Amino acid sequence: MGLTDVLGHAAVRHAHVLVAEVPGHWVTRAAVERHVLARGWRLARSPADADILAVCGPPGPHLTQPLAQLWEQLPGPRARIEIDSPQAVLPALDTARADLLDTARQRADSRNRSGDHAGAHDAHGDVGDRGPPRGSGEHAAGGGMERGDHAHAGHGDHGQGPSAGRAGHDGTEHAGHGGMGHGHGGMDMAPGGIPLAAGGEDRDDLEMDLLHLRLGPVLVYWPAGLVLRCTLQGDVIVDAQADLLVADDPYLTAAESPPAPDDPRQFAARRCDNALSLLGLAGWDDAVSRARRIRDALLFTEDLDGPAGELHRLRRRVDRSWSLRWSLRRIGPLEAHELARRGLPDTLAGDVYDRLLAMLDHAADSIAGQHPICRPPGTPVEAIPDLVRGWDLATARLIIASLDLDPPAADREVSRA
Repeated sequence: MGLTDVLGHAAVRHAHVLVAEVPGHWVTRAAVERHVLARGWRLARSPADADILAVCGPPGPHLTQPLAQLWEQLPGPRARIEIDSPQAVLPALDTARADLLDTARQRADSRNRSGDHAGAHDAHGDVGDRGPPRGSGEHAAGGGMERGDHAHAGHGDHGQGPSAGRAGHDGTEHAGHGGMGHGHGGMDMAPGGIPLAAGGEDRDDLEMDLLHLRLGPVLVYWPAGLVLRCTLQGDVIVDAQADLLVADDPYLTAAESPPAPDDPRQFAARRCDNALSLLGLAGWDDAVSRARRIRDALLFTEDLDGPAGELHRLRRRVDRSWSLRWSLRRIGPLEAHELARRGLPDTLAGDVYDRLLAMLDHAADSIAGQHPICRPPGTPVEAIPDLVRGWDLATARLIIASLDLDPPAADREVSRA
């Protein structure tokens, strides 16, 4: 074994995996996260930090191009895999490990990237495919950021979104630097194809820059398939519109159909999954690990007493955290009359912190058989732009994470606000 092989094996033992969820495949994504961490690998928070791109579920036509852009942002050596079901996770991770150790394959990939890099982007931001993953006929994945009306690979960061503009909890970071795509309509392009901001008047009749950014559809701690196009004035969202990209029926495999509405374990697991996303955006990694363990126990084991006890301890710890409370209080408050006016469920009453506690309470009540599984209608996509308008990007991500969204049905049409 040569020096290259020795260094390769050492690096693979600490591989970082960027997980991209196709709508309707959140259980597969949970299984990937579970097995990645069990191997001693890490979950990447951005393409620049990733060695492996794991696409959970076959992407439909709406996701092919964004996932291809995301793949272009991964540095080499790299590998990508598509995982259609929780049962296919372990073989797929083994395939990714073998691809990373395949020196000839990585050298060929590097030559293709260096030779075609200049032609990979044209004036419309088209990205060429760089060799599909083994055993897959689909194009692998790409980014979820957009600059204006044209997408550009390599100019975005799909890392973990930060917490609120105020101080976060245990290692919060601020978004706005996080590389959301920038753009504008109709302005001349600066050198390198990076669009400049357009001018616009603010409420004081002063001209300020207007930036057009896109969040999603692939982003860490972000609802799968959601695309939020924002217009920023300064660091404040002054306008937004939302799309929901959902896989068509042929792309929903039989191995992972939508969960039964009367299954209390999956109901509780989904609440824990949403809670860990909010805790991750707030920067509390220890609480994220606890919520993930509870979710995995509910999804992949038969134990019930263990998750119930862990959930009670997590709920108590969140309630006692003054720094988390200080970070999330008074963010995105919703009163009863506002919920009724927007057609939102009454479970979203209060601010982001109240909604985080409500998620954990609903999960605990569901395990104990005390919470009705037939929930009121969830948050419509059309309501999201109104909820984030007037907030900065970091706070908007916290608000969206607090909405406790259920996974979209795979047969839904694309919804546009």
